[in-house]
Amino acid sequence: MLAPKRYRILLAAVIWTVLVYSLLSHKEFRFIYPVLSFCMVFCGYSLASLKTWKKPAVCFLVLSNLLPALYTGLIHQRGTLDVMNHIQQLCKESNSPTNTEVSVFFLMPCHSTPFYSHVHCPITMQFLQCPPDLTGNKSYIDEAEIFFSDPVRWLEAHFPNQTVLSTHLVFFEVLEKEISPFLERNSYVKTSEFFHTHVPEGRVGRNIYLYERQT
Repeated sequence: MLAPKRYRILLAAVIWTVLVYSLLSHKEFRFIYPVLSFCMVFCGYSLASLKTWKKPAVCFLVLSNLLPALYTGLIHQRGTLDVMNHIQQLCKESNSPTNTEVSVFFLMPCHSTPFYSHVHCPITMQFLQCPPDLTGNKSYIDEAEIFFSDPVRWLEAHFPNQTVLSTHLVFFEVLEKEISPFLERNSYVKTSEFFHTHVPEGRVGRNIYLYERQT
């Protein structure tokens, strides 16, 4: 990557930011958003400095990024958005005087889905908590980890009787088999399924299931 002397400070900022965040155990792409605009400066300068193959280089960059951009933007991991769109419709239906109040519990890894910012409706929604430990307790375990260590036990403790059950449960398909006794015992039925990813991994499954309690 070419960098004129007057832009070296920007290049140093990019390298320093990427290096520091690469050392963290928790990595997210959004952490480097502030320096992406700096990267565009150097990419543009480097392309403009090419004396030959300039047009083929631009075409290659566009085509090699177009398909991955379309796939990751329109298909990959879209289930968490699709399920929220569905919940938004449930919220509209619950406003009817003849319908019961909707409540949703997300049994998923922390922050898997958007929340009220996407639903725009005052229905009751809950998710597994995973706040950082600010007490210095070395044996600290967040709620999400406790749940996934023994899902059925956690559900039975969290919902001691049927009066406090959520009307809807949302979770990845990999959890279905493990919590099926709880679902059957409390009359939950799968009402919707949403594709999420072609590359499931760990607690994140290929599909997202929405279960509704039948009363």
